[in-house]
Amino acid sequence: MTVRRRVRALGIAPGLLPPGPLNAITDVAGVQVGHCTLIEGERIRSGVTAVLPHGDNVFLQRVPAAIHVGNGFGKLIGTSQVQELGEIETPILLTSTLSAWRVADALAAWMLDLPGMERVRSLNPVVGETNDGMLNDIRARAVGPEAVRAALESAGSGAVAEGSVGAGTGTVAFGWKGGIGSASRVLSKGQGGWTLGVLVQSNFGGDLTIAGIPVGRLLRDQPAAPGDGSIMMVVATDAPLSPRNLSRVASRTMMGLARTGSWAANGSGDYAIAFSTASSVRRPVVIGARGPETPPVRSCEDLGNDALTALFQATVEATEEAVLNSLFMATTVSSALGTVEALPLDRVADILRRRGAIATGA
Repeated sequence: MTVRRRVRALGIAPGLLPPGPLNAITDVAGVQVGHCTLIEGERIRSGVTAVLPHGDNVFLQRVPAAIHVGNGFGKLIGTSQVQELGEIETPILLTSTLSAWRVADALAAWMLDLPGMERVRSLNPVVGETNDGMLNDIRARAVGPEAVRAALESAGSGAVAEGSVGAGTGTVAFGWKGGIGSASRVLSKGQGGWTLGVLVQSNFGGDLTIAGIPVGRLLRDQPAAPGDGSIMMVVATDAPLSPRNLSRVASRTMMGLARTGSWAANGSGDYAIAFSTASSVRRPVVIGARGPETPPVRSCEDLGNDALTALFQATVEATEEAVLNSLFMATTVSSALGTVEALPLDRVADILRRRGAIATGA
């Protein structure tokens, strides 16, 4: 069995900017990721992935955020309030399409049970999804409260498990096994010294392209895989950004996605959520006698427009690499519904060597 390796271990380093120590979204200080993987019987291959912007109660310490819709064939719960208020007040959960509403309900229940939330009467859970119905009995809606709690309570700030885990357990990308992938970039001091990380749930089609080479076509000696499917992309940065500029950052994920060969087909839900973890832009809430209250006036930092170019570049590069990591780390998954093979890394490496994309000895 081929050992699964991240794309850099194969000698491919997308882009120009350096990654962080973990090359993951958790390189952004405070960000935590947790998974719950459901493999039950012959038909359930699903799960949930949690992204926590920081270790505090997100409802009481909200973070500025924005959502960009590349193609809206999806069920991103909580969109309108994030767009209206420019902030996120819960962790971000990713899951299976028909389980999204169960997961949102479970997230709301988990949040309302937290200490200090007794007077809260409104909550906006943010839950994204992709359709894992090729491998999972999606109509069973198997992802429920126990899985949600397990993902949230297992979240940590270390290396991110990738591939066929959590919300990526049953997903398919470019006709191969997709899943969870992550990557990061660190800017130089001259560029601001900020860190930016991306996590993806890949489940889409197109013409798989690596280092500019049409690897998917060469592997199968036939046209590209159908383009339908979806991808959720989560961007975190410690740069102090307003919701307006977070929207601009989120939109750049589509450029990184395009580099991998996606064309955002009609049936593809392509979404990006971006948030800032900077303490100087957090939006604290106090629970008073009448419920949640925010200060009438607040001051915060706001990175200028001219300082964003390097963050745009970081977003494009980290998104591309996160998608590739989701494929490279995914394992073959079988169920009663069928089998989806993992990307054959040895053959990929051979193609890239023959095309001069990686060194002969890599």
